[in-house]
Amino acid sequence: MAVPDFQSVMLPLLRAISDGNEWTMRDVTKALENEFELTADERALMLPSGYTRAIVNRVGWAKAYLKEAGLIESVRRGVVRISEDGKRVLQTMPNRIDMKFLEQFPTFVTFRRKGLTDEAPLSDSDEGAVTTGITPDEQIDAAYSAMQAALAAELLEQILEMSDQFFEKLVVELLVAMGYGGSIADAGRAVGRSGDGGIDGVIKEDKLGLDVIVIQAKRWSTTAVGRPDIQAFVGSMEAYRANKGVFITTSTFSAPAYDYVKQIQRKISLIDGKMLAELMIENSVAVSSYRTIHLKRLDMDYFVE
Repeated sequence: MAVPDFQSVMLPLLRAISDGNEWTMRDVTKALENEFELTADERALMLPSGYTRAIVNRVGWAKAYLKEAGLIESVRRGVVRISEDGKRVLQTMPNRIDMKFLEQFPTFVTFRRKGLTDEAPLSDSDEGAVTTGITPDEQIDAAYSAMQAALAAELLEQILEMSDQFFEKLVVELLVAMGYGGSIADAGRAVGRSGDGGIDGVIKEDKLGLDVIVIQAKRWSTTAVGRPDIQAFVGSMEAYRANKGVFITTSTFSAPAYDYVKQIQRKISLIDGKMLAELMIENSVAVSSYRTIHLKRLDMDYFVE
């Protein structure tokens, strides 16, 4: 049979890992290739871009969407297992799992809405189009936003797997890439480990060092940074006579934490996990470009006689 589309892969993928064991994506792909009885040519078939095999790409997208719906879990990079919600779904014996089916899960709907307007309808379209009823330009923008959101989620997963020392290096490189701290060496001396799952220190606001910014970063997975954490951070700024601070976390901030920052005179920037990943992507830290698409439009000046 032909290589199945990514939606047709969803239910077989969930069934393949239904034993509750940890599965590498390589083994999952091989199992699905066998289930769909793909020929050698079909297994080797590449996407038009030539960057990856079609079956690998479609299994990858099926996995991504099932994960966003909460039906599978990423144990670590390239390794997945079925979630309790995924087991419950299989117990209902669905005939098919596709984009429309996944819309019953709030986390999936939230994920699909990223980059779309409130009026843009969700659809069960194939991987070539994220939405229907909108212009091609909007489809491209929506697809780009969805890919960026998926990349951001992957970045945070990877960061949480790394050591505190790696996280320290990452924060330093990001701040320097954003124009703070002068050189990597200068920034590295200014920022040091705190030993509590994060780092803290002080860094130059600019290359001339006319002002300083106090830094605090927490590599937390689920615990939200609360108001007491921010209050303690503001108190530590006294030692540096600093009026500006940046608090970075891989998790989130509580509502009281945001409210407290609005009430004080010192300027505190709160960077949660979502913003951290976006800044890393924007400043090319831990990511690299792999494909460039040039979109062209009619040049009306050319037709002036």
